[in-house]
Amino acid sequence: MDESLGPPVASAEPALLPPRTPLHGSYTSVVPLQPEHWRAIYKHLGGEENAWRWKYMPLEGLLTEEACEATIKAWCASEDPLYYAVLSGPASDPASEPAGILSYLSIVPNHRRIEIGWVILGDALKHSREATEAFFLFMKHSFVDLGYLRVEWKANHLNAPSLAAARRLGFTYEGVFRKHMIVKGRRRDSAWLSIIDDEWPAVQKGFEIWLDENNFDENGKQKRGLRECRE
Repeated sequence: MDESLGPPVASAEPALLPPRTPLHGSYTSVVPLQPEHWRAIYKHLGGEENAWRWKYMPLEGLLTEEACEATIKAWCASEDPLYYAVLSGPASDPASEPAGILSYLSIVPNHRRIEIGWVILGDALKHSREATEAFFLFMKHSFVDLGYLRVEWKANHLNAPSLAAARRLGFTYEGVFRKHMIVKGRRRDSAWLSIIDDEWPAVQKGFEIWLDENNFDENGKQKRGLRECRE
């Protein structure tokens, strides 16, 4: 076998397309975005007071109720990106409501790669167990259920919070695509990060240790950080 062409893959079968099914955890659920979610999304992410959250997004924000309703309706019909709502608690809790958005995008089953993006979370999810578990559910679904070999994360290279979040979650920085996009009339150089299937078992174990109830004290403060749990 000609190794100069690169190592062979165990299977060349394509990965599966995400099937628009809910993903349930102990602290949150990630569910396919629905048109009726717009009111809760507007509450947590919309209006002028939340416009700052959209700084690095292609949109200026969901500035009015009408714009939010129309945008959520359009996103529900999209196949790539495929949008999900992150609930403020598990779906079994009647008080849970959509408080953030995640999506799968750049979905390429034949090459078994998929990206997590359009990440925007309200205050109810910021720095929370729910948010971390939502990413874990999304990533585990990609590798374990759908058969992807590579999960990507891309961000404006100036978006320090996004890059820090990706590294915390276990993504490896790969470099910058210069002049990759034009967003809001400005040049965007995009940082690329990824997790590959060889790395997933260790990343998964870290999530499981971090999310365990025993990793939090009586005040809900973590005893060990996610990076520490992964190591």
